[in-house]
Parts: sequence; structure tokens; C-alpha cells
Amino acid sequence: MASYFENINPSTCVWFEIGEKRNILASMLAGTLFFVGWWVFIDAHAKYPKEILNEYYLCGILGTISFIMVNSVTNADVRDDAFHGSRVAKSWLFFGFVMGFAGMIAACWILFAGFVAVGLEHYWPGIGLFLQNLFIFVGSLTYKFGRLEE
Repeated sequence: MASYFENINPSTCVWFEIGEKRNILASMLAGTLFFVGWWVFIDAHAKYPKEILNEYYLCGILGTISFIMVNSVTNADVRDDAFHGSRVAKSWLFFGFVMGFAGMIAACWILFAGFVAVGLEHYWPGIGLFLQNLFIFVGSLTYKFGRLEE
């Protein structure tokens, strides 16, 4: 039995051809997400300076290092199984992702254990810290998988 949706031919979007601009747009989006992540945390720190401890910066620093580690390995290095460097590239990429997830988990932990469970009247510093790491991690994924390598 033929499905109704098999007969539908979607039209292409003529006014938005992304083709050769994909790398530029992915880079701009990733940079914007990275910037917005740090901007949100700086805003939270500026508004509530006493609630944010110096140790909370480690989450963002882990995310930033993860961003650099994940995007310093090309996809060709990960795919190539012919030489020993492939294992090093895969390990580097793995530890980069682990650092990104560790920053996200730590930010989530700080949000709930340090702000929500304690019952502070201002949750924005914890939310800002979590959003910082979320934006940095999504920016890292956008920059890694949004670009085409030639």
C-alpha cells in the first residue's frame, strides 16, 4: 500500500541556498553561541557578585578547553584507521567531549545543590552558569559537525 506522503514532492527553498556558505554560517553560529554563553555568566556575576564563587568559573573553563579540544581534531583524523595517530586523535576527541560533559554536569550540580536546594531567593547565578555551559557545548557541537571539511 502506497503512503500518501510518497506522492508529495517538497520544493526547494530558492531564496536560501546554503551550499558553499555552510562553513561560514556554522562558524558564525558557533562563535555566537560561545559568546552568548560567556556573556550570560558574566551578566549573572555582575548582577549577583556575592553568590558566585571563584570556583564556579572552572565549569566555563572546562567547557572552553573542551571546545578547543573537540574542534582541533579533523574528521579525517578520526576516520582514518591506517596509522597510530588515529588512536591519539580519537582519544583526544573523547577526552574533549568528556570535559564538555563534565562542565555541563558540574554546572547542573551547582545549580541544584548550590541554589535550588538551599532555597536562595535568586536562582539567576546558577541558571546563568548552566546556560553558559549549555551554550558553549552546543556551540562546540555546531562548529564540529556543522562544517564540511574538504
